[in-house]
Amino acid sequence: MKPEETDHKSPEKWEHLRSRLSELACDGRISCPVVRSIAEEEGVPYGEVGRLANELKIKISGCELGCF
Repeated sequence: MKPEETDHKSPEKWEHLRSRLSELACDGRISCPVVRSIAEEEGVPYGEVGRLANELKIKISGCELGCF
């Protein structure tokens, strides 16, 4: 397995993702397109970003594809 394939599982990556989700959430909500964009930019599967949002008690609104 290549290092870049496991990079999204590093503690530093998760802390960075937590910060981004928290910064972009408004009143505990964040839009689906924003979450998908974060996942794509960071190279993290949608489902993992969705689980992290749930962990942070951030609701994903306006889900367009049923990814979350």
